Amino acid sequence: MTDEQQTATCLVDGKLYFLDEGIYLSELSTSMRNRVKSDHPEAKVTDFICNRHLLKYRLANVDAMINADLKQSQKINRKLTRALQSDDYEITDVNESLNNSLTTGQKVSDAVAHFGGSWGFIFIFAMVLLTWMLVNGLQVLGIHFDPYPYILLNLCLSCISALQAPIIMMSQNRSADRDRMDAENDYHVNQKSEHELRILHAKLDHLTQNQIPHTLEIERMQIEILGEIRGELNELRDNQAQMAADKSTK
Repeated sequence: MTDEQQTATCLVDGKLYFLDEGIYLSELSTSMRNRVKSDHPEAKVTDFICNRHLLKYRLANVDAMINADLKQSQKINRKLTRALQSDDYEITDVNESLNNSLTTGQKVSDAVAHFGGSWGFIFIFAMVLLTWMLVNGLQVLGIHFDPYPYILLNLCLSCISALQAPIIMMSQNRSADRDRMDAENDYHVNQKSEHELRILHAKLDHLTQNQIPHTLEIERMQIEILGEIRGELNELRDNQAQMAADKSTK
């Protein structure tokens, strides 16, 4: 450095530049400083680099960030595509699968269980019991085949209960099979959804942690470069104005 620190020597070409025509390595970001040191291993943080040579490293740094973000985005997109196209497990339509495999006995058990658990069955059964008891209790038309305490009625009710219970249990077993298939489907759907969500979270993390900060860094570099270009244009304009003034005075 010379002229009372108004000028400094560029570490690239060894020429003197004014301090506003460059920057010290200590003022650069770590990535930029490492990029300069990769070409000039002997460079120190106290060294100076002019804006003209710094522009090359800035553009290289921008290209590196863009390429790194692009590669990472492509990698995540490939993972997401594979996850979406993964057919490790075929989702089963439970209703269609069970309906296609129904036997005659299973259809009968479903019908019995459906009818036995309805209000219609309760009303019909209540009417049959009431009619039975009235006919035998009041001896309507001389009919008296099951006198009080209705032993035959108790026998019929016991037989109906004994037959109805296993039939309803068969229908409940089919409901248990349906629930098991539903649970298996839900498990595989949730597992696949979780895998896809993890990849989407990784993509969002990449955007927030890398891509967006890199974009802001690139915009900051662009603003700095535009400011330097504007300063050089103003300097050239001033020089031209000075030269024109000198010519007019001669």
